[in-house]
Amino acid sequence: MVEFIDVTDQDAIFSEAGWDALLVVSADVTACPIEEVAILASHGAQVDKRVGKSPTLLFAPGLAGGRLIIAPVAPLGDYDDVRAFANAARAGIAIARDAGAKRPLLWVDKPASLGDEYAKADLVAALATAQELWQPLEAREAGAALDSIEAIGVMNGADAGMLNAIEAGRNLARDLCGTEPERMGAPAFADYCLNTFKDSGLSLQVVEDRDILERDYPLLSAVARASFAVARHQPRVVKLEYRGEGDIQHSYFFAGKGVVYDTGGADLKVAGALAGMSRDKGGAAAVAGLMKTLSLLKPKGIRVVAELGLVRNSIGSEAFVTDEIITAHSGVRVRIGNTDAEGRLVLADLLSHLRLKAQGSAAPELFSVATLTGHVVRAYGSYSAIVANAVAEQQALPKRLQASAERYGEGLELSRLRKEDFAKVRDVSGASELLSSNNAPSSVTARGHQYPAAFLLKASGLAQHGVKDAQPMAYSHLDIAGSATEGDPLYGKPTAAPLLGLFAYMTE
Repeated sequence: MVEFIDVTDQDAIFSEAGWDALLVVSADVTACPIEEVAILASHGAQVDKRVGKSPTLLFAPGLAGGRLIIAPVAPLGDYDDVRAFANAARAGIAIARDAGAKRPLLWVDKPASLGDEYAKADLVAALATAQELWQPLEAREAGAALDSIEAIGVMNGADAGMLNAIEAGRNLARDLCGTEPERMGAPAFADYCLNTFKDSGLSLQVVEDRDILERDYPLLSAVARASFAVARHQPRVVKLEYRGEGDIQHSYFFAGKGVVYDTGGADLKVAGALAGMSRDKGGAAAVAGLMKTLSLLKPKGIRVVAELGLVRNSIGSEAFVTDEIITAHSGVRVRIGNTDAEGRLVLADLLSHLRLKAQGSAAPELFSVATLTGHVVRAYGSYSAIVANAVAEQQALPKRLQASAERYGEGLELSRLRKEDFAKVRDVSGASELLSSNNAPSSVTARGHQYPAAFLLKASGLAQHGVKDAQPMAYSHLDIAGSATEGDPLYGKPTAAPLLGLFAYMTE
């Protein structure tokens, strides 16, 4: 993991000791308050018209390492956002790395005139450099990781302590999400968490006993049924809790989907659709990363409880099948509509436990975070989607979360539950109370990413905590199927979304 270091002395730019490049991210580098940089940029533009228009490296005697990297922010229009700074920073740090720099300085020129939506541009740009530099756990463990940057000196406002804490969480989330299914099966995922959170101050429990899992997490255990026969594939539930100092003003409860490999089960994925299915644990990974960041920054006045459901949806003679009726932890009888709609089964049991923990808590809010549907990718591309219950909508919580996330460069689309979504999960046979899903891919199902939230409300018991009930509870479902990775849809780099937005939402 790259280390961020606060550099408050501007003379470091002109020092030969310690730093070996200067990366300037700016909308107009010729107006940079560092006079030498502005002069070099102006002279450079006379011989290379790319300077100030695309990322470039200039020979800069007298500056750190003799390297000046100019990463221009493209002209900002009505539909641009703070990610323009992130994109520029990623392009610039890639040049610094490829040029051989090990300890570059980062200066982000953030004009106050840009407004509140760009207030976090320095932090967003710095974190973008770390996203660019991250390398897979498998490569690092095999000694095959590329020679890369060791540390980045942050100047002009960014807080290195906060950056390192956030990046520690995002690094954990990337490792958990992006690692292949044997190296990061459910037991290995749980062990990785145990090692990471040792001495963190968080309470941590791992549930692995089959009898307890089948009693307390019956839907999750049905998904995992065919995996119990293989020790390294057996399911786990990881429970984490953070309690900040002082009086607890807000309580947050997170259910994270951690399907470490999704074959589709008896409704087997075919025609090459299995590729990339080791990334179906992005929700649990992001929640684990969020807990890591909280454990380091220790915000006061909040309590955060997380349950991560870690399962392998295997095929075999013990596999659960469509048409089965299983009684959830909440007591609701669920008919299985499609074994490839397994994530909502895992989440329902987790949410049922969290619902009980939330009762009597200060200002409780519940969340599920999951790479749940192909439909959300069809609808919103690389953006996360939030689908909230009436309690959360009444309190305008989705809009607040969206605003927090977007200030930190994480796009979040607002979706909405409708009455018709609940009709989709009614079991017309009358034999059970709920149908988990239809039997078509979500990507070709109308309201394919919205109606699973209706199922989750019903199957978890949260439907009993609506606006007019005795104990209303705000609940938001975050579908991150399109945002958990970037670039290549199968093997692209994990993003750790929506860690940043959730952290900002809870702590700002």
